[in-house]
This record gives sequence, structure tokens and C-alpha cells, in this order.
Amino acid sequence: MTGASSGIGQATAIECSRLGARLIINGRNKERLNETLSSLAGDGHIIIDGDLTSKEDIQKIVDLLPQLQGAVLCAGKGMTLPFPFCVREKYDEVFDINFFAPIELLRLLVKKKRLDKESSVVLVSSIGGITKFTMGNGIYGASKAALSSAMKTCARELAPKKIRVNCVNPGMVETKLIHSGTLTEEQHEQDMQKYPLKRYGRPSDIAFGIIYLLSDASSWVTGTNMFIDGGASI
Repeated sequence: MTGASSGIGQATAIECSRLGARLIINGRNKERLNETLSSLAGDGHIIIDGDLTSKEDIQKIVDLLPQLQGAVLCAGKGMTLPFPFCVREKYDEVFDINFFAPIELLRLLVKKKRLDKESSVVLVSSIGGITKFTMGNGIYGASKAALSSAMKTCARELAPKKIRVNCVNPGMVETKLIHSGTLTEEQHEQDMQKYPLKRYGRPSDIAFGIIYLLSDASSWVTGTNMFIDGGASI
């Protein structure tokens, strides 16, 4: 599981451990990964730290992995920037972690045969760039739209191997990521009122959707974008 040191990734790791899963968690910050590790139920969990924007680190991670029954690719980066300032370097910065990193990691997991037959891969996308288009959110939305598109091709090509690939597409979730942007708390409160359920998501809301897609309960589900967004898409 990538992005396990905070937010949705951390919540998903904790909830999966409570259900008996043995986890391999990844992030760049080993200290924060150890904090996640200390919160996991059960034992036998493993930390593999590494920077997913580094080809060498991705290769190292894959080489260290055992056979997997499931993979959650959750690492991500936000950016709010008006379009006239969206230069190529900014696109590269966001796409490196939001798109190229998970797709390259998945490619190597398949090529190196690290995924068991009938395993499940869950990519964490967004409603941004797919059903919601917010001013200043063009780079982030484009990266997540690309991820959701690539997911469908991966699901189609890996179906003969009985490997399922799906996305969860959260709306705004209460994590450090959304509070490190340019919106004030007052603007967040105003935006929250646009959601039919009148609140932002909690990391656990997304974690339970990911767990469904990892489990045998979703054995006939592949190539799907699962919107978990408090009704924002409607």
C-alpha cells in the first residue's frame, strides 16, 4: 500500500489490519510510516520506504515485495494554480506522483508477476477532473482523469489473468492535503454546503470503499470508478 503514512492511505492500512490483512506499507517518510505501523492491528506487517517519483526506488520496492493478493496505490499530491501559471514543470510535478508513479508501479507488479491470480488493485483517483471542475484545479484534475482512464485499459488487459483493477474517486476528504492548499477554512465551510450530505468525507469513508474493492465481495467488479463523494457528483 502506497501513501500509507497519512490520510486515506493510513486509514485504509489501519482498517485492513483490523480485518486480518498482513500489510506492506510504503511512503517517503520512515518516521511517519512507523507511526502508521504502531497503529496496525496484528503483526507481520512490513515497511518499505521509498520515493515513488524515483525509478530506482520503484524498482527497489518491487524487488522487495512478496506475492500480493491486493495492492492499494494511494500516494498523491494536490496543487491549486490558475491556468495562466500552469507551466509544463507544474504538470510534471503533479503527474509524476499522481499518474506516472502508480502506473509504473502497477506495470512492474504485473511484469515481475508479483500479483496473485484473482488479486485486486485499487487506484485512488478523485472526482476532480471527472465530475467536478474547480477553478485552479486543472493540473490535479487532469492527473486524476488520466489515472481513471488508464485504469480501464489496465482492467481490460489484466482481466484474462483474473486481476481486477478499479478506482475509488473521493470528493473532498478531511486530510492534511486539503488544508495545505489556498482555500481558507471559511471557503471550505462554504464548499461543504454544496455537498448533498453537507460534510466532507472522512478517511475511513474512503477506506471502507477500498476494502470492498479488495475483497471477494467485489469479485465481479473491474474497470469501475467508484465515486465516494457525499453526493457531489449528482
